[in-house]
Amino acid sequence: MSSMHSTMMVARMVPRLRLGTRFLPRLALRTTALSLRHVPVGPSARLFSTPANLTGRPFPPLDTYPARHIGPNPAEAKQMLAALGYDSMDAFVKDTVPDSIRVGARVVSEHSIPALSESELLLRADEIAQMNAKKRSFIGMGYWNAVVPQVILRNIIENPSWYTPYTPYQPEIAQGRLESLINFQTMVSSLTGLPIANASLLDEGTAAAEAMVMAFAHHGQKRKTFVVDQGVSPQSLAVLRTRAGGFGIRLVVGDVAGLIGSGETRQIGNETVKLSDMAGVLVQYPDVNGSITDYSSLVNHIKQTSSGPAPLLACATDLLALAILTPPGELGFDIALGSSARFGVPIGYGGPHAAFFSVADALKRKIPGRLVGRSRDATGRPAYRLALQTREQHIRREKATSNICTSQALLANTAAMYAVWHGPEGVRAIAERVLGMSSVLGGVVDTIDGMKVQNTSGHFFDTLTIDTGSAQNAAKVHAEAAKRAYNFRAVDERTVGVTFDESVTEAELAGIASCFLIAGGQGSVTPFDLAQFVKAPTPVDADDVAPAHAPPTHSSTSDLLQSIPSSLRRSSPILTQPVFNTHHSETELLRYIHALQEKDLSLAHAMIPLGSCTMKLNASAAMRALTWPEFGGIHPFVPNGVEGWKVIVDELSNDLCTITGFAACSLQPNSGAAGEYAGLSVIRAYHASRGDEHRDICLIPASAHGTNPASAVMAGMKVVPVKNLPNGNLDLDDLREKAVKHKDRLGAFMITYPSTYGVFEPGVQEACEIIHDNGGQVYLDGANLNAQIGMTNPAICGGDVCHLNLHKTFAIPHGGGGPGVGPICVAEHLAPFLPSHPIIPTGGSKAIEAVASAPYGSASVLLISWAYIKMLGGQGLSDASKLALLNANYIAHRLAGHYSLKYKNDKGRVAHELLIDLAEFEKKAGLKVMDFAKRLQVGRRLIEARVVY
Repeated sequence: MSSMHSTMMVARMVPRLRLGTRFLPRLALRTTALSLRHVPVGPSARLFSTPANLTGRPFPPLDTYPARHIGPNPAEAKQMLAALGYDSMDAFVKDTVPDSIRVGARVVSEHSIPALSESELLLRADEIAQMNAKKRSFIGMGYWNAVVPQVILRNIIENPSWYTPYTPYQPEIAQGRLESLINFQTMVSSLTGLPIANASLLDEGTAAAEAMVMAFAHHGQKRKTFVVDQGVSPQSLAVLRTRAGGFGIRLVVGDVAGLIGSGETRQIGNETVKLSDMAGVLVQYPDVNGSITDYSSLVNHIKQTSSGPAPLLACATDLLALAILTPPGELGFDIALGSSARFGVPIGYGGPHAAFFSVADALKRKIPGRLVGRSRDATGRPAYRLALQTREQHIRREKATSNICTSQALLANTAAMYAVWHGPEGVRAIAERVLGMSSVLGGVVDTIDGMKVQNTSGHFFDTLTIDTGSAQNAAKVHAEAAKRAYNFRAVDERTVGVTFDESVTEAELAGIASCFLIAGGQGSVTPFDLAQFVKAPTPVDADDVAPAHAPPTHSSTSDLLQSIPSSLRRSSPILTQPVFNTHHSETELLRYIHALQEKDLSLAHAMIPLGSCTMKLNASAAMRALTWPEFGGIHPFVPNGVEGWKVIVDELSNDLCTITGFAACSLQPNSGAAGEYAGLSVIRAYHASRGDEHRDICLIPASAHGTNPASAVMAGMKVVPVKNLPNGNLDLDDLREKAVKHKDRLGAFMITYPSTYGVFEPGVQEACEIIHDNGGQVYLDGANLNAQIGMTNPAICGGDVCHLNLHKTFAIPHGGGGPGVGPICVAEHLAPFLPSHPIIPTGGSKAIEAVASAPYGSASVLLISWAYIKMLGGQGLSDASKLALLNANYIAHRLAGHYSLKYKNDKGRVAHELLIDLAEFEKKAGLKVMDFAKRLQVGRRLIEARVVY
């Protein structure tokens, strides 16, 4: 919803239509339930009955959400309906949504989803938050507690000028965000030692999968083996296995040291690897158990002994560790990847976090995700813009090797500002402090009989894996930790893992040390006792021994670096650019942040009428719980104490099932494109369970969004396009012909409803029946769900699975290009195949492996959609969708006498968007679509739109 006071219009990227022998440009317009002018906000001023009225409460709350966030008042709505020739909303909806797919009024209503007022919602959120245990986690495994600088928390994460903008497709109104994303890319490039970095990916596991597929594509998809070191995190391994299945890649996991040798084959564990079939290698540095390994010999050996093009070598790493460790680029790796979360981003029960991905220059045209580059505008002035877009799914479609669309722009900007705030000296100081704390714990363990630090290389940064000597000792350590409300990692029955981060205090370090000392039969220690456990560094290289004439030095955390081999000690500078060496006072950073945001357009300035689906107001009440520590301070792998999070997950899942008509839901996918991939992977697993592994044909309308065919290919399917009729509807005859032709291999059919042309097609149920009759399953893309709620749903349309864009339909802010959440809802027969997770049980009895690193994906922003749904309630959700349809049709009516409008149903109605054909203006007056779109930006504060052709 939005409180903006004009009707929203959107220009969407869709392919050209061929009518006869020429292409016609057109402009796509989309509406939500926005007001046409200033409206009163009292409950009595609404078009529909508010939740308070329906309950019959004697003193209903006055701070109801629909009253503030659904736009048109009764008089305006009545005028719009009258202009369209209707005397009621029901009559209008009847002509807009086919009767055959209409659902009963009670399906999504106050009876199925009761509404809460804003104050009631916040009380309920606090009640749920208190159900989560207040514990400190030192589990690690790719997740850390970050100290979020307050200037960044208040002015980036909690600032609508930063969290509400759209993806920066229009650089004229996105120069601030683009500069910040350039800072992110520069930061990643500097720390990883590789020259090209993208503007973020969804999470570390997804980034690892992208590296694997990139290596596969680099070798022409001819090499099928990808080797992964046993030290890579289990959640990344799970995501890799899921992705490898779709591409037919053989995943070999073991000690990569086995790749050093002679001859054509190598033995990795129990598997034999042919070097000529090896597409790439992935290692973790430091690894999941904290060990730091010098991979330079392995890298040089592989590159020097490869008879043909060398396999691509990828390194999953930690940006903070790279402040003091030799970067992957200097070790010879081709790809570096990981999570930037510890750069000022809350842990948030698993996300959202911005993954980073950097590559050698030769690979820049293969890198997944968005790249920001520097260009020049029409007057020759330097400007930032998205670069090398021909790599991406919206252009390459089924030929793309990645379906990445939404990424994690807001979190990338947060991480970038963290580096700007701390600068090179501050980042290095934080890294040395973390190393110092882990070294102190190592010194403590050395004093305990029967216990030892087990890091295989003998070198570590932030994580110690400790052999306690027995299962009994490990149990004592965990029991002592529980007394202090600490969570450690249970590696196995006798081994405990502890990870440090910048948030750990001296008192907590003493408490952690005491857990092991007491378990080993000794007493506890205080922070003042820690100095005795700081060991004098033992040089590991002859060159590190100080000459006899050298002056004595005082002990410091910098001295601890001497315990790391010189080959692994960073000598190159970091973050040398001026932006990282300028804004170190709060005044300076605050002014820099605001100088950037003044260059951009957000919902704080104007409406944002574009996108692949509906943009909505991100209400403050819905955003409130996002940064509460009771939700945001929880590690995703805690063994217990997350009853509050279970309530949020269950209630949101149940509400989404009510809205879609489906039986089960997975919240794991981190974006709409990830939801597509997850849903199709579930379909593939369903077919395999029935002995139908060969069902790999996916029928997709030619009008579909580019992520659809790209996702199908990722899931291991072959795309067969289906024609559209001149009126925009799906060609049912062509669909039937192709379904019958491929009936023995038909796996799925993907369809967006309402269609990408903005119409409720009458034949959707027939289309789904055709697919089912020929053995396939129907994937209904939920991008346009905002036009359905309370009137129809994907299940009654005939779908078997759908994804939802919570970052659009359910009010999660788009963040300038992420975060997003793309949960999937499925029919009962597909529920057993919903995604699992290797650490926290999720999914069904026959679950596919994980599609994201965290069990519930970008969990913290689920709170926003949960709050949005609870505050609107079923009736408010339905009303909002009806008003979106009314607004779009009113615009179509007002423009009909002046412009050629394309694609209406047989009653002359559109759904929540409309397409305008501007070809005649170009022919008669030389005006192009670009001219219209740019003039919608009058004053840069009026409206944002994007051209389509």
